[in-house]
Formats: sequence, structure tokens, C-alpha cells
Amino acid sequence: MSIATKLKTINRTELISIAFYAIAGIILFAFLPLTSFAPQLGLLGILSLIAAYGLFTKRAWAPWLLVILLVGASTFSLYTLYSIGFSNALIGIGMIAYAVLTWVFALYILFKRKPLEP
Repeated sequence: MSIATKLKTINRTELISIAFYAIAGIILFAFLPLTSFAPQLGLLGILSLIAAYGLFTKRAWAPWLLVILLVGASTFSLYTLYSIGFSNALIGIGMIAYAVLTWVFALYILFKRKPLEP
């Protein structure tokens, strides 16, 4: 199946959520050298890119990966907010946005996605 055909079968909100996970994974990898190669950024980046692929190809394991990513991203962003204490406003706002968008897109996909037919 070609990419154009697959894009026609995905609704706009699912496509936005797939783009969010892909962009989040790329951004996490971009910040990896700036944070002295923190392993949690690499792990979240890999999971985000794999989740975007799984959602795009409608794999059966994608919702399970979203649950794992939801827990990991929430823990990472809330711990970062707690540890910096809004001393850096840009990072604080970014972490709040990352946590909220992760919850919104994950819950949308988990509750609105149709189950796969056997």
C-alpha cells in the first residue's frame, strides 16, 4: 500500500497525533547532545518515533506502546518541572506543553481508535 493511499485512510486528528510523536522524537534526539547524552531523552525519542510508525501503519502493538510512552513522558516532564522549579521559563513551558499534548493525543488515540479486525 502506498503512502498516499495510507494517508487517505487516516483522519486528520490521527495524522496530527502521528506528526506530534514523530516531531517529539526528533526534538528529543536534537536535545540529546545538549544534555550530555541523558539516556531518558534517547529512550523517549526512540519510543516516540516507534509509536509514530506504529500508529501510521496501524499496528496492533501501537496502543500498548502509547501507554508506556504516556507514563514515561509524564514522569520525565513532571520530574523536570519539579527539579527546575520554573527557574527556566522556556523549559518549564515546554515541559508543560509536552505533558499536556502527550496526554491529549494518547487519550484521543486510545479512546477513538477502532479496534483491528481479525
